[in-house]
Formats: sequence, C-alpha cells, structure tokens
Amino acid sequence: MSIEPGTYALGPQNGTLSVRTGRRGAAARAGHDLLIEVGAWGATVEIGADPQQTVLELTADSGSLRVREGSGGIQSLGADDRGNIDQTIVDEVLKGTAIAFRSSAVRPSGDGRLSVQGDLELSGGSNPIEFELELGDDGRVTGSAVVKQTGWGMKPYTALFGTLKVADEVEVIIDGRLSLV
Repeated sequence: MSIEPGTYALGPQNGTLSVRTGRRGAAARAGHDLLIEVGAWGATVEIGADPQQTVLELTADSGSLRVREGSGGIQSLGADDRGNIDQTIVDEVLKGTAIAFRSSAVRPSGDGRLSVQGDLELSGGSNPIEFELELGDDGRVTGSAVVKQTGWGMKPYTALFGTLKVADEVEVIIDGRLSLV
C-alpha cells in the first residue's frame, strides 16, 4: 500500500455502495436477483504510517436503499415494482435502523489487498465481520463482504406464501476512489 498516511473520505460523490441479493424457494423463478444502491452513506479511512494503524468507519442511511436492477424473473422489473421493493426494505426489512461499521484490525494481505476485521451494526444488532479490500496506489478501493441476514436477527423477506425468498446471504459491494480530507 503506497498511499500516503492521512485521513481520506469516501461516499456517493466518489464511489458506490451497493447490495446484491439472490432468491430461493419453490417460486424462485418468479422473483428477481436485485442490485440495490445505497444513496446516503459516508466512510472515513485513516491510513497510518504503519498499515496496521489504519482505521475504517462507515455509516449508511437505511432509508436510502434503492433498487437499480432486477435480473431473472418471469417478467421484467418495472418502476412500480422497484418502488414497492424500496418501500418494503424501509418498512419491513431494515425498519429505519442504523447501519455502521468500524474496523478493529486492518492488515496488509499482499498485492494491495487489506484484510479488514470489525463490527457491523445492522438491524439493531452488532456482530463481527471480516472481508478483504483492494486498495490501489491511485486510491481506488474495491471489495465486498457477505452478510448473512439471520446473523443480525433479520428474517429474509418472503412472498407468495413463503415460496419465494430472498437468500439469507447478501453481498455488500464498495467501489470508489479515496479523496484526502
């Protein structure tokens, strides 16, 4: 990692934070795999002289998630469908709860990759999570983490009398470029 030590910001102005879902159940063919974008979020990365002194923090507004794509399904996902899913996420899935992450350990793992450990606050619960980020010399940050909803006390959304289910594991993806604060 050859980025200069300092405090950097990341948010919608210079990156994307998104969630990718899958589908399960007997009626899975009727549903859609979704790409959901987080509209209001911000991250701070404090890079220390020693990479192990690096600290990452992220907060996101749980009411700002919006469906951007729906793939699969019997018919295409229309604007009304997207709006209904957005509202369901706010009212029934996340219920306006805080989303926050703070690292407890950041370690170089070679080739510009960082192994990150920390605590994720989601849906009223907080649990440890571990993932890898790739940090380029130009400040580009990419990575993803798998979040198992039931691990945070969330019940994955179901429809059609439980025959269509959102998969328990969702992928959270970040892609952006750090800017010096």
